[in-house]
Amino acid sequence: MKIAIVGGTGAFGRALAHRLAEIGSDEVVVGSRDAARAAATAEELGVAGGRNEDVVRDADLVVLAVKSDATLETAAELAGAIGTTPVLCVASDLRFTGEGVLPGRHQGSLAEEVARIVRAPVASGFQSFAAANVLKGDPGDALICGEDSEAKKLALELADRLGARGIDAGPLANSRALEGMTSVILNVNKRYKAHAGIRITGIS
Repeated sequence: MKIAIVGGTGAFGRALAHRLAEIGSDEVVVGSRDAARAAATAEELGVAGGRNEDVVRDADLVVLAVKSDATLETAAELAGAIGTTPVLCVASDLRFTGEGVLPGRHQGSLAEEVARIVRAPVASGFQSFAAANVLKGDPGDALICGEDSEAKKLALELADRLGARGIDAGPLANSRALEGMTSVILNVNKRYKAHAGIRITGIS
């Protein structure tokens, strides 16, 4: 599978690309708005790199791993280049306050908005993954939601590659809960100085 990581020069994108390069079963390409930055990161990680518009064109799966405040703008910019290639949105809309990290919205989710912007089928997941745990090969369970069976299948397969247990979490509307969960995990991490993930009990 050819996996294009949009935002591959950021912390989570770099961790994902690095781990996939170590595993070696997929063709990985990292993207950035800045071609030089993408090339430098790609060389460091041992993968391919290029401008976002170029790396998504012939991918089998596009991982949208840019910062939350750039997610919708990036989706709009790349909608034409992505076409109908399945997209995995890993972003969460968050607010950082003096009291702690809070969900950034009370209605809808970033993934649902991305799905309205692009023609491609969209799945949502990996919001509970810490970059450090991805690098270690033990990111926890991966809850994946979406309506499109192919997009969800590719996302679940990617989770399995990373050493996670991929779990089908239902339709894309459930990304509201997944994205909200990120704020909970970040507060836990801050309180306990950890890199927490999640595990679902009661299923095999």
